[in-house]
Amino acid sequence: MTNDDVLKEFREAGALREGHFVLSSGLHSPVFLQKNLVFMHPDRAERLCRALARLIRERVGQVDVCVSPAVGGIIPGYETARHLGVPSIYIEREGGKLRFRRGFGIEPGARVAMIEDIVSTGLSSRESVEAIREVGGEVVCAACIVDRSGGKADPGAPMIALATLEVPAYPADALPAALASIPAEEPGSRRLVA
Repeated sequence: MTNDDVLKEFREAGALREGHFVLSSGLHSPVFLQKNLVFMHPDRAERLCRALARLIRERVGQVDVCVSPAVGGIIPGYETARHLGVPSIYIEREGGKLRFRRGFGIEPGARVAMIEDIVSTGLSSRESVEAIREVGGEVVCAACIVDRSGGKADPGAPMIALATLEVPAYPADALPAALASIPAEEPGSRRLVA
């Protein structure tokens, strides 16, 4: 699956949005990928995650489990795990830190594919990788549907992205005038309270 194929899935689902968005990282961007509008369609999620599973298998071989950060990573993590034939579990923010909850855990030494939806700076990925390593998991890749950093994000493990884009993102105090003139939306989940 090419970058264009991935973007076509987002466009056809109405999930490639333009405006002024505050990303989960706190950065501001004129483009937002509303992945939930893609993942609400099982056929789209299946196509994207089957292709991501194929890339993971090609690049790192067999994994034991897929671990995703809640909320955004749960659907792509589950669907990618289904195509890899392994369990899918997720970690949640508790006390400001990502942790295993709900009886989830991994065996020390387990080969883990950490699965994200969209990566901007890699912060959520790094936090996820750290949480997995703290319990003894071997993170063999940090995989995502779209890396919107153009390959610049540091996820804390080898990155596998189904599509890579370079979408501008700016600190709040350095917005271009055109972006600053548009009211900001904050559609991400990082600031949700459990």
